[in-house]
Amino acid sequence: QVQLVESGGGLVKAGDSLRLSCTASGRSGSLYNMGWFRQAPGKRREFVGGISKDGRNSELADSVKDRFIISRDEAKNTIHLQMTNVGPGDTARYYCEIPCATRGCDPTYWGLGTLVTVSS
Repeated sequence: QVQLVESGGGLVKAGDSLRLSCTASGRSGSLYNMGWFRQAPGKRREFVGGISKDGRNSELADSVKDRFIISRDEAKNTIHLQMTNVGPGDTARYYCEIPCATRGCDPTYWGLGTLVTVSS
């Protein structure tokens, strides 16, 4: 069983920056494609970004690609989402997942999420 734990959420102001992190534990020795989804109140969960197990390939949603960066620690199942110039539209619970590095993929494992609230 794989477990995902997110951290880094909180209450920030519009224009601020925030860094989310996620660590996966479980099957030792295996690296996973990993990514982030988010779900705003009353909306469907949506893909934010993903990164391949070797860190060489990543993808971000159009709505965030100019403001967010996804990265991972080398040879580890720890990923980060650096969020800059956030706005109220980024308010959501952010979920870490495995094994989607690209959009159009259905995750198998989810974390419990970390809440990001952006005030205007």
